[in-house]
Amino acid sequence: MKQVDYIIVGLGIAGLSLCERLEEHDRGFIVIDSGPNIATEVSGGVFNPVVLKRFTIAWKAKEEMAKSLLFYKELSIKLGVSIVNDTSVLRILKSAEEQNDWVVASDKIELAPYLSSEIVKNENPSVRAPFGFGKVKVAGRIYPSELLKAYRAYLQNRDLLIPEGFEHELLSETNNRIIYKGISAKKIIFAEGISGLKNPFFPKGPFLDGKEYFVANKGEYVIMRAPRLRLETMVKGPIYIIPLGEDLYKVGASYKREDTTLDITHEAREDILRKLRKMILCDFEVVSQEVGIRPTTKDRRPLLGSLVGHPNKVFFNGLGTHGIMNAPFLSRILYNHLENDLELPKEMDIKRCK
Repeated sequence: MKQVDYIIVGLGIAGLSLCERLEEHDRGFIVIDSGPNIATEVSGGVFNPVVLKRFTIAWKAKEEMAKSLLFYKELSIKLGVSIVNDTSVLRILKSAEEQNDWVVASDKIELAPYLSSEIVKNENPSVRAPFGFGKVKVAGRIYPSELLKAYRAYLQNRDLLIPEGFEHELLSETNNRIIYKGISAKKIIFAEGISGLKNPFFPKGPFLDGKEYFVANKGEYVIMRAPRLRLETMVKGPIYIIPLGEDLYKVGASYKREDTTLDITHEAREDILRKLRKMILCDFEVVSQEVGIRPTTKDRRPLLGSLVGHPNKVFFNGLGTHGIMNAPFLSRILYNHLENDLELPKEMDIKRCK
């Protein structure tokens, strides 16, 4: 029987970050994942420390933004693949009042490192921004599809990936060890994203019933071609416009709660295009449409740890819309909880749901 410290189920951004943490500390593990991870692969990969709707600092961004960017840069070197770049975000300002709000926000201690106090004049004739832009100076973008493809290959080359779906009914425990298909482990960590709803060990109860607390949040993107747009920087208005190169742009995303289907919808496409037309003046051609399901929670905090009476079954889920930025530091917190017996912060502990 193969002996490891951990079995990891799922290879999205959560599972990947956890693999890196375990490898860093020479812990044995094996990953079970059928791929692809739709939520991570389809995401825009935007790495933004500021909530641009309200001009506030994102959760944990002040403490962890720089560390998370470094995590991806080091991972890029390790894999030999370009997966991350520093960039800025231009937020379209809708009025003189928003201009003033931006300047006030940029003067706040917690936001000053990230926001430029100078209003950027719009010089792009294809963009609707008569009041200019606010500029997020410190941001980034990773390329999720390239990252997951490279990391799957990395694990497969080391015989650390079983490329198949997980069969929960075959899991058992013997002598305080997890047993699954000839593999014995100290613990199993479920990093399944929205597939956690199908996991029989995932907590169900009055506060976490698969509908009210852990919520599927369906997001769709449109890929368009717009030769006259000529953007090199991400622009945020009602939606994001993300340059992909060669006149292609990723535009979105939509949000639809409690929808777990992967069907592309006309409704989401039209909503995205309606918002896009408010942002740009040039012609464009729709090339394709993508869909993914974000694993979100009612209180917008992740679900880490194990449930009472089941210490060997661990969860790493609920990363939501900021999973790209938050996964590296959450994996560190979970590792220290599992290996060094550090208490999980109550706002992250899955036990809060029971």
